[in-house]
Amino acid sequence: MFKRIGSIIVVLVFIFTFTGLVLAGDEKGNPRKGKYTYRKNCRTCHIEGGSSRELGPIAKTQAQWEEVFKNVDKLPCKKEWDKLSVQDKADIYSYLWGHASDSPSPVKCE
Repeated sequence: MFKRIGSIIVVLVFIFTFTGLVLAGDEKGNPRKGKYTYRKNCRTCHIEGGSSRELGPIAKTQAQWEEVFKNVDKLPCKKEWDKLSVQDKADIYSYLWGHASDSPSPVKCE
C-alpha cells in the first residue's frame, strides 16, 4: 500500500516538475537561435559601414541591453523589429544579454 502511494507521489512530482520546466522554457529565449536570428535580420545594418551604427553583444552591458529591450518603441529600426515574432525577439535578447560585455561569457568575435 505504502509503495503504491509513494510511487504515485514520485510520478506526480515528476509530472509537475516537467510541466514547470516546459512552461518556463517558453518564456525564455534561445541564445543559439538568437545569434542566428540577429545575424540574419539585424547584422546586415549593424556592421561597420552599414546603414546603422555597428552593434553587437559586447557593445553594451547586460543592464544596458535590458534598458534597450524595455524601450523598443524608441528603436530607429522599429519597423523591422515589429516584423519579428515574439519568440525571435526573445531569442535575440537572450543572445545579446547573455554575451554582453559584463556577462560571464562575453562574445569574443562576431
